[in-house]
Amino acid sequence: SQFTIYDTADSKSLLRSIIKEMGLNEKTYKPGTVQSRISNAKNHLVTPTGYAANKEAYEGDMAAKMPAIRDIYTRYWERCRQAGAMDFDDLLVYTYILFRDFPDVLARYREQFRYVLVDEYQDTNYAQHSIVLQLTKENQRVCVVGDDAQSIYSFRGADIDNILYFTKIYPDTKVFKLEQNYRSTQTIVCAANSLIEKNERQIRKAVFSKKEKGEAIGVFQAYSDVEEGDIVANKIAELRREHSYGYADFAILYRTNAQSRIFEEALRKRTMPYKIYGGLSFYQRKEIKDVIAYFRLVVNPNDEEAFKRIINYPARGIGDTTVGKIISAATDNGVSLWAALCEPLSYGLNINKGTHTKLQGFRELI
Repeated sequence: SQFTIYDTADSKSLLRSIIKEMGLNEKTYKPGTVQSRISNAKNHLVTPTGYAANKEAYEGDMAAKMPAIRDIYTRYWERCRQAGAMDFDDLLVYTYILFRDFPDVLARYREQFRYVLVDEYQDTNYAQHSIVLQLTKENQRVCVVGDDAQSIYSFRGADIDNILYFTKIYPDTKVFKLEQNYRSTQTIVCAANSLIEKNERQIRKAVFSKKEKGEAIGVFQAYSDVEEGDIVANKIAELRREHSYGYADFAILYRTNAQSRIFEEALRKRTMPYKIYGGLSFYQRKEIKDVIAYFRLVVNPNDEEAFKRIINYPARGIGDTTVGKIISAATDNGVSLWAALCEPLSYGLNINKGTHTKLQGFRELI
């Protein structure tokens, strides 16, 4: 009940520390790239031991000039255990291991979840699919909803085979195709169908719409993102002149938040008012994460990322050198940072009297 869940930022921060401790070049071993490779391994239920023994994985790492990935993965796995923490992928991996190694626990959850429904099944990864199979293999009472044509998250580990081969894994499956589109015009539906039909592997569907035919699809090609912003802003100005639309009648949809800047500059240049929706999540704001880190450390003193985040915030004179010594002592002795802090002499932690007093103040605060 006291374990901590590391979000993406926590996970990346821990990996950055490990890469630094191992003396590896962060430009070669980018934390985001390393995180992605470890996440991919976990999505396929590959533990550090399995990863180290996998010749294909090692050759892939060698080709990417990152042969130490397996060592980073092993150290990351152990550090998470020492900190009493799991990342999002661990929640799946350990659930699968729990069900695999403890049949009595699996039996209890099979009885609790006698009917299983999974939405957006085309976005599930191998680990999620395996857990569903563990829960439903005996009774076969499972219903999944999804569309193979909407599978766009393979870069996050989604495995389209889960939905394509579902009827082979569950032979008595009944398939219901919901082919009427209630949202789009027939023009849009036909355009989508013409692209989807080129997929080599798919569950065949004949999607249709009873709405009006609708306007033809317009495609604009821009030579740069700046020109793209200008095209959009000019189109808004043109439509306002022709139809007397208000600014509130327009919405610009873009894929990532980073793209907003170009559109903002184009609109500001033409003195067009605008409002941005979305942006940074409330729980990703620094002040919120700082407060939550204090709560996390109170609940789980072994939480390494929470410890590092607040040990000197607000500033209390504990610098990076001291934190580095604590990390080294904890790593060398296989204990958490909190344990090393509580018994510095026992773990060979050399610090001067002034720093010791500051650390004692932090310990008493928590």
